[in-house]
Amino acid sequence: MYKIKWNTIFLGALLGMTSCQPKKPEVGVKPPVPVTAFQVKPQTIPATFEFVGVAKSSHPVEVRARVEGYLWSVDYVEGSAVKVGDPLFQLDPRPFIASLEEAVGMLEREEANLWRAKKSLGRMAALFPKNAVSQKDLDDSTASVMAAEASVISAKANVEQAELNLSFTRIESPIDGLSGRAIYQQGSLISPSVNGLLTQVSVIDPIWVLFSVSDNELLVGKGEKKRKELILPEQKEYNVQLELSDGSLFPYRGKLNFTSPTLDPATGSLVVRATFPNPEGLILPGQFVRSYVLGAYRPNAILVPQQSVAQGRDGMYVFVINKDETTSLRTVQVGEWFENYWIIKEGLEAGELIVVEGTNRVRDGSSVKVTSTTVATISKTKQETTK
Repeated sequence: MYKIKWNTIFLGALLGMTSCQPKKPEVGVKPPVPVTAFQVKPQTIPATFEFVGVAKSSHPVEVRARVEGYLWSVDYVEGSAVKVGDPLFQLDPRPFIASLEEAVGMLEREEANLWRAKKSLGRMAALFPKNAVSQKDLDDSTASVMAAEASVISAKANVEQAELNLSFTRIESPIDGLSGRAIYQQGSLISPSVNGLLTQVSVIDPIWVLFSVSDNELLVGKGEKKRKELILPEQKEYNVQLELSDGSLFPYRGKLNFTSPTLDPATGSLVVRATFPNPEGLILPGQFVRSYVLGAYRPNAILVPQQSVAQGRDGMYVFVINKDETTSLRTVQVGEWFENYWIIKEGLEAGELIVVEGTNRVRDGSSVKVTSTTVATISKTKQETTK
């Protein structure tokens, strides 16, 4: 009897000692992974289309010689800005001065012949009523006056042509613009049909920028589904912003003013042109720039941070945080980049949470602990920073 009692007391004490020791964690159970979450929230954002463009003068003019002669002088500084009427070149005027003097002499001779013919006609007209001269004599005298008048007209035209040719020896700028290099120098024989191009003057304010749009990009916004994804401006009133080679933004916005009506079959694209004010001459003809076409919008766009999207065998994916704080791998269809975000076309719904920081430590079905939640923050766009 006493033996059983002591055994019972010893067993109870042993169980009490065991219960006081700390419990060991279950083997195989991992603690939740701390992550930063991002809440999906649809937003209306500007849609920007990017192209590489090249600048062209809005009014390039080839300055050509119109008469043949030796180049007497180059009267401008190559590459400088010139105004309408500024002298550019001077051809040897002496042969043209001589031609003008000869034409003036011919005119004076013809005017003298006309004066004589008119005097003769006056005498014939006075004698004809008295039957002192025949009708033929009167008619011949009248014809002589008419022929002399025609000769005077022809001589006057020759004088005007000679004056015009003499004026062509002074070659002036036809427009306000930036002058090009002189192709020929003093002493060169200039012939309009052979080497008549002397230089070029280009208007750079305003300046044009041309870029090509592919046939795929032309389909943007067309179709019922795409119209829901993209809102285009009315009357195609797009604004264009330029980025210069040093990464700075050109301080003036441009407007589209021409679109080629047909595609180039060799490239499958059409040419689009925009015009820009360029008072400081920051852009020169031939300069390459990055063109951003603004004016369209994406309604209810779903944005996610770029670091939250990864590439898998089945495409791009994100980790969605479920209500029970576990993750699910979700394949998504991405669109273009917008600032630091991917535009998600399919795969996510408004209000869902995805993993942003900590994606390298989670797997499909991982238990997570959300330390903080962020939403998309849109910075000031190019549409708001242009003049």
